[in-house]
Amino acid sequence: MSHASGGARLRVVVDTNVYISVFLYPKRLIFQILQHAGRGQYRLLTSPAILRELGRVMREDFGVEAGERTRRLKQLAAIAAIITPQITLDVIKEDPPDNRILECAVDGRADLIVSGNRHLLRLKTYERIPIVKPIDFLRTLGVVAKNLHR
Repeated sequence: MSHASGGARLRVVVDTNVYISVFLYPKRLIFQILQHAGRGQYRLLTSPAILRELGRVMREDFGVEAGERTRRLKQLAAIAAIITPQITLDVIKEDPPDNRILECAVDGRADLIVSGNRHLLRLKTYERIPIVKPIDFLRTLGVVAKNLHR
């Protein structure tokens, strides 16, 4: 599946829990998910609702102060394509914010969703969009194999 803008680059929606891991553990392998997006190795897609949820989780669950939250969200917005979904989904009843990930993926014509969230992973795919764990996405990017052979 190729998209007109950006050629054949993968279009990927990353879940809030992955961003939290990236921001809290910048020395771990998972940080490379954001680095690869910044280098243009895939097209990162996000939405205003995902950014709001990420800000809320950083504040309420992790006590990240306002300046740091703003810096992280701006960093993310600078490397991602911001999609404003025109659809509203109610697929995941147990955790409604997870539906914002699906909405962004569908309206953004994503090729992949990267998540560590059990509600999303349980779906395996949504509208023919595979939902994979961060480690599997890193394997797709070739990051894991390279790091194992060092």
